[in-house]
Amino acid sequence: MTLLWVSDYRPFADRQIPEISDLNVLPQHRREGIGNALLHRVESAASARSRVVGLGVGLYSDYGAAQRIYVRRGHLPDGRGIMDRNQPVAPGATIRIDDEAALMLTRLVG
Repeated sequence: MTLLWVSDYRPFADRQIPEISDLNVLPQHRREGIGNALLHRVESAASARSRVVGLGVGLYSDYGAAQRIYVRRGHLPDGRGIMDRNQPVAPGATIRIDDEAALMLTRLVG
């Protein structure tokens, strides 16, 4: 996991929202509290500089565990819709749903 103090996602960068990136817990160790502990630690670090922390979550089933943990921890969509490579997806557009397609979320931490 990485905490990006300057996000590549322009709406976060413009508001100086740090971005949590690449949280990974091995499947055999999920549901042991590791993800929550990591998130708690990185959100605490982010709160030293910002009242808000952001992250992006993938859209397909491989991201299901991450989607659930983020919602349970109070992360909410930033309201800009689906992003593909940090760019908004226009209504009616066709995109490839891969690791670059994401919904961006934010959470108050400070």
